[in-house]
Amino acid sequence: MSRRSSRLQAKQQQPLSCPEEAPQELQALDYLQTRKRRTAEQEIKKREDGKIAKKHQYEIKVCEVYALHRETFYLAQDFFDRFMLTQKNINKSMLQLIGITSLFIASKLEEIYAPKIQEFAYVTDGACSVEDIVRMELIMLKALKWELCPVTIVSWLNLYLQVDALKDVPKVLLPQYSQEKFIQIAQLLDLCILDVNSLDFPYRTLAAAALCHYTSVEIVKKTSGLDWDSISECVQWMVPFVNVAKKVPVKLKNFKKVAVEERHNIQTHTNYLDMLVVDLESINLVFGPESNFSTEPFRGLQFLPLRGFQSEKTSCQLQ
Repeated sequence: MSRRSSRLQAKQQQPLSCPEEAPQELQALDYLQTRKRRTAEQEIKKREDGKIAKKHQYEIKVCEVYALHRETFYLAQDFFDRFMLTQKNINKSMLQLIGITSLFIASKLEEIYAPKIQEFAYVTDGACSVEDIVRMELIMLKALKWELCPVTIVSWLNLYLQVDALKDVPKVLLPQYSQEKFIQIAQLLDLCILDVNSLDFPYRTLAAAALCHYTSVEIVKKTSGLDWDSISECVQWMVPFVNVAKKVPVKLKNFKKVAVEERHNIQTHTNYLDMLVVDLESINLVFGPESNFSTEPFRGLQFLPLRGFQSEKTSCQLQ
């Protein structure tokens, strides 16, 4: 169980408000997030998509090895994206250090028993030292202005599934939905965020669109308050990823020291990059040859095992 889940269980249950009654603060936050993500998308697209996708895959594997929560992984991706927005002309060799530092920060926030910093340095096979990670952590925290509590994509998904599953006597603090359904949709989202174009959409829209592919528009509207016009573009964009994700079997993995009811919350790894390349033709069929999406940067990329991520030893002096 994560720290955040523990804090939630310590609180008294409160009735859920209808999605249509979302406070103005939430609407303003959603607008701000959309604007920030679109700006980030313009900046990050200038960088090499394949490198970033490769970094995501590497971190997913690290999460599985250390049985880290899905929330931890998605927090790390949020920190990475927002930090990249604040930087210019970052050397590509810095991506691994930024990525592993993002995961280190997220694990300290989310995990009850977070891996030690020496373990994060160890899995980089000498590419990043403990001192590198410590220095980068301070740089990132200052750049992020210590804003470390976003509502992640997987948090929105958890909320939507929980609202859909609630009965007459709601038990809000314990998951009421199917673990298999959660994993199925989470795997789709894992695949989607490998594409930098996912930055075109707010987190809540990505989660709602993914839910729509496995349920219905009516359920999405009931759980999220978003109508079809709000999610249609994202739903269409996800189609080729859905075709890939549906080929991945849904399997609950067993982890030592992880309770059965918590297994679905552990981030697991699948070799999504190879699957994306194989399905290049289906993507072009949906979007056409002039599509902004391309799997070309993913071609020839092989997953590097732990302690096998090859990059130069780098300093932490960022602009």
